[in-house]
Amino acid sequence: MMGYVVDVSDPAHGRCLLDLDDRHLNRHGVLHGGIAATLLDNASGTTGSLTVDASGRAPFLTISLTTQFVGPGRKGRVIATGTVTGGGRSLLYITAELLHEDGTLIATSTGVFKRVPQERLT
Repeated sequence: MMGYVVDVSDPAHGRCLLDLDDRHLNRHGVLHGGIAATLLDNASGTTGSLTVDASGRAPFLTISLTTQFVGPGRKGRVIATGTVTGGGRSLLYITAELLHEDGTLIATSTGVFKRVPQERLT
């Protein structure tokens, strides 16, 4: 519904890309914070998934997510990219950043993500 695309072409970094238009903007004419957080969360979860599944589809749950809003997101393409910074077999610590296509930093996040065991999926 939002229109973002998940990119798993880099096995170390999940990415979400979104071309911003009026439906993504708040009443101040910049990217809505909830959408920014959603992109950061999904890029982080995808990054976690890539640690165990090249397709990026292995399920991970968000345990915690802290978001820092740094600058306004304006119309154009934005890209959220996740990076694993630590963790173990079931919990991963992942940071993410959301950049405008012109390089402007919009938001960052830090989070803890839990791998969903296979036996819980059946």
